Amino acid sequence: MTRKNKILIATGGTGGHVFPAYSLAKHLIKNKYDVKLTIDNRGLKYLKGYSDISFIKIPLSPLIKKNIFNFLFSIFIIIFSTFRSLIILIFFRPSIVFGMGGYSSFPVCIAAIILRIKFVIYENNLVIGKANKYLLPFAKKIFVSYNELQGIPKKYNDKVCEIGNIVREEIINLNKDIENNVFDGIKILVLGGSQAAKIFANKLPAIFEKIKNSKIPIKVYQQCLNEQSEYLSKFYKKLKINYEIFNFSNNITDYYSKTNLVITRSGASVLGELINCKMPFISIPLPTSTDNHQLKNALYYEKKGYGYLVQEKNIDNQLYDLIITIFKDESLIKNILINQGQYSDKNIFKNINNNMEKIIDEKN
Repeated sequence: MTRKNKILIATGGTGGHVFPAYSLAKHLIKNKYDVKLTIDNRGLKYLKGYSDISFIKIPLSPLIKKNIFNFLFSIFIIIFSTFRSLIILIFFRPSIVFGMGGYSSFPVCIAAIILRIKFVIYENNLVIGKANKYLLPFAKKIFVSYNELQGIPKKYNDKVCEIGNIVREEIINLNKDIENNVFDGIKILVLGGSQAAKIFANKLPAIFEKIKNSKIPIKVYQQCLNEQSEYLSKFYKKLKINYEIFNFSNNITDYYSKTNLVITRSGASVLGELINCKMPFISIPLPTSTDNHQLKNALYYEKKGYGYLVQEKNIDNQLYDLIITIFKDESLIKNILINQGQYSDKNIFKNINNNMEKIIDEKN
């Protein structure tokens, strides 16, 4: 395998970074590239049971400023991870590094700068993240989901390549019959990872109880933390609400086929999947997200007519009314599906291939 065919993907942290990285790695391997993926313990938990990708585990940490001890420790981890990344790059010698954004790709990309290895960065949010902003001057290109991305200085506009959302091929290839979609009751899928499960488990069951008491058919499929499963099961059993609780699923498309409305956080990765799957959704942004990027994501998708937005502070006084309105006015769901039907990321991997090949073949 020549160096030209070697690619290292730097990821870790949340599923929003890890799953696109995994999808990209699978695609590149299928196209005869030698791919390695760097990941941390936090990100590795999302890929348990996967054996088709070569992982290299490195310790990673965001810059923590809560107190001097945490700050110094996070600085130490970043420095250590950079040295570890240098060793990885020296031995693997990739032609290009693909940084998936966030703190997880920062040390690897810094090591690439030191060794003068080309690298690109990926930003799927609507506002550029801090790590990507620091890396942008040194990156060959920044691949973005949408040209409406905020926060890029004009002098770097020539580095921007709109490629779309990196989503799993099974998502892109999922065939849903939106023409004959029948909204014969509320079948809600609640997606709540580590940053959403607690608040969703505390707030949403009461909303679903009100819907049940309104004599509207409802079934709930709710993702939650392990320790929340028993409480939620008892709650829904007591109210005789049809439900299914799950903690994590590699086959999330199975749930997309069973439901007609999704309640989710506003991470770019999950919203990208939902519009490709033609799933109407209500997004509830994480209020503590960096630079309030989840709210910006949600506002963009709502403006495009892809879904609805409810802020976390308004769950109690807005969410029930919105769900009832959607249920009573079938045209609202149909309009969402029509708007989503005009969007597709089916060319995402073709776009990546074309841009990556150009960068790899560049002499400088």
